[in-house]
Amino acid sequence: MSSSSKERELKLKSSDNEEFRVKESIAVQSEMIKNMVEDDCAANTIPLPNVNSKTLAMVIEYWKKHANQKASEDDLNLNKFDSEFVKKDKTVLFDLVSAANYLNIKGLMDVVCQKIAEEITDMQPEQIREIFNIVNDYIPEEEEEVRKESAWAFED
Repeated sequence: MSSSSKERELKLKSSDNEEFRVKESIAVQSEMIKNMVEDDCAANTIPLPNVNSKTLAMVIEYWKKHANQKASEDDLNLNKFDSEFVKKDKTVLFDLVSAANYLNIKGLMDVVCQKIAEEITDMQPEQIREIFNIVNDYIPEEEEEVRKESAWAFED
């Protein structure tokens, strides 16, 4: 293979200054990076200040598995990969969803959000608030009123 036909690599730099070399065809699964490439803004290192190296390594693993996927024949393998890929603790899942949002990677965002939704399905509001660091700014009387007005939302 001649050097002129060799695929271009992009250099991605994480928030903790670790650099990753990734083939352009793999990295453009990110709409953000794809737009940078199309706008000719990816000639040098692409800084990713909102993604740490640990998370970026996982994103790249996801990209590589999903690169050049063929319809139907790989669906089962990709679904299995995705379900194993998201078996991570909540902190890692939140880092991944944040990275997927920042990099605009729809598939990764979908699979991680689905996993988070599954994890919080049977939780009480107080538990969900704790996980997401949501402050309950209702006084007890206001919260009771909301619960009465939206009783359907609190039924089992």
